Amino acid sequence: MLKFLLPVDGSDTSNKAVAEFIKLLDWYKEAPEIHLLNVQFPQHGNVTLFIDKESINLYHQEEGMKGLKAARDLLGQAGIPCQFHITVGSPEEMITRYAKEMGFDQIVIGPRGLGVVKGLLLGSVASKVMQLSTVPVLLIK
Repeated sequence: MLKFLLPVDGSDTSNKAVAEFIKLLDWYKEAPEIHLLNVQFPQHGNVTLFIDKESINLYHQEEGMKGLKAARDLLGQAGIPCQFHITVGSPEEMITRYAKEMGFDQIVIGPRGLGVVKGLLLGSVASKVMQLSTVPVLLIK
């Protein structure tokens, strides 16, 4: 069975990519195993001096669940089972590392939608994932 990783952040672009991917599932002879991944940014500065690690972890879990909600709902409405994961770090690094370590067959990701000029100046998670990943990446607009 194929295993696919869908990084999601709760944005309209991310949700649109999940909705479009659902339409493409007919491509596959056997329904792939779907895993959603939400990457939370780490807390910076002196936050740990004022807030305990358990509270920070709880915050990341709560925010991660918010970021996963729409994608989980879309897949649920389509009757597609999925597993979900939350991690903390740099999105492009965590996505590529997670995909490799967990043995995914493909990463399915949507573009950020910043436009050509901003995309060239700022870069995007999708383009960095495509550059860094040893796992095939399917970019869905």
